[in-house]
Amino acid sequence: MNKIFPLIISFLALLVTGCSSVYMPNVPNTPMLSKQGEFSGGGHISLKGNTSINGAYAVSDHIGVLFSGSTMNSEKRTKDFGHKLIEIGGGYFNTFGPDNNRIIEIYGGVGKGWSDITFRDFKDEVLIKNEVQEVDYRKSFVQVNYSSKKKDNLKLFGTNFPINYGTALRISHVKMDRFFLNGVVQPKEDNIFFEPIFFTRMALSKIIQLQYTTSSNIGLKSRKYMSAGNSIFTIGVVVNVGGK
Repeated sequence: MNKIFPLIISFLALLVTGCSSVYMPNVPNTPMLSKQGEFSGGGHISLKGNTSINGAYAVSDHIGVLFSGSTMNSEKRTKDFGHKLIEIGGGYFNTFGPDNNRIIEIYGGVGKGWSDITFRDFKDEVLIKNEVQEVDYRKSFVQVNYSSKKKDNLKLFGTNFPINYGTALRISHVKMDRFFLNGVVQPKEDNIFFEPIFFTRMALSKIIQLQYTTSSNIGLKSRKYMSAGNSIFTIGVVVNVGGK
């Protein structure tokens, strides 16, 4: 895999992280399923404190079901940000290549999210402005994952750790169900987000891997509140049981 791709993703992410948005994306589910009966589960956390959990199960040799959730509760002097998001989905997976160590996955699903954000402006230590945003939204998504179980090795402290890579291309449609600004009903917004994701996994054992995930978040519509203001930079742990 081209090693420059994650650098491009990181650069794109920096271009869109300067704004604020009521939508906080979760870590996409990239389970790398390979056969019936396999289970994948993971937990991830970002520098901002956004925590994501993912689970997937292969109900047949080519069909998998997904569950994801994320939550964040950040309280700072000028901004509080709380959010919750749950998703369910399913789709198709298959292995291919000379050793069947490459995996293609195509999933779709729906979700429900809640965000509560408070902005504060101070002048000479005196609060001069307080804005509270309360949002409920629904979400639908489709994504294509490509990953490889062909491993490179990273040598640390005399020990070899297998490394593999993957990408996911996710398109999400997010639409507000409810939007209040300081308790007053506001016009609802929606947006379509394109989220290219790159992840790297380092195997600690046959079933446990560390995962680093980076992503940009690109809004295809110009919106004031439902904008592409947050990206994904997380570290996590993934467990795969029962695979090839």
